[in-house]
Amino acid sequence: MKPKLILIGGGGHCVSCIDVIEQGGVFEIAGIVDNAINQGMLLGYPILGGDEDLLQLRSSYGHALVTVGQIKSPTVRSRLYDKVRSLGFELPAIVSPRAYLSRHATIGAGTIIMHDALINARASIGRNCIVNTKALIEHDAQVEDNCHISTAAIINGTSIVRRGTFVGSNAVTKEGVQTHENDFIKAGSLFMGYSHE
Repeated sequence: MKPKLILIGGGGHCVSCIDVIEQGGVFEIAGIVDNAINQGMLLGYPILGGDEDLLQLRSSYGHALVTVGQIKSPTVRSRLYDKVRSLGFELPAIVSPRAYLSRHATIGAGTIIMHDALINARASIGRNCIVNTKALIEHDAQVEDNCHISTAAIINGTSIVRRGTFVGSNAVTKEGVQTHENDFIKAGSLFMGYSHE
């Protein structure tokens, strides 16, 4: 019997996460928690309530995943991750069956690796991250907690993406550079700075 998983956040990112989880076949989605949607269904899954219902839901479900997106700030995802963890939920790492994850790479709790992403050898991805569709994390790169690596972005070898950073679609980091915490790297840009060599 598959473990049941509740999803925290019912917007567009949640829809993409549902597709990844369904294709993975590891978890059964029990439903969605969202403060803005207090009833109804999303892709056939029930809305179970809002954030205030998480404590009660914990008595029935052991696994949760934060499915709120992240663009301007990691604050909401970080707060929800900390709250869900404090209630005793297990936050699994989710990897699309269409992604490539090197056996020499590591990913943290609550992180989701979307379709067609590539995570190469000795790459390290922290907790509560989004590695979105067709993103590439090259060898020896580090992505710290609460980051979003957007669609088709490239994090080149030995780069360090600091906690809370957003990397826009089709952005590229030069090899061997690092961001600041909570940086915002624009879509389509080439990120050159801050060397840590």
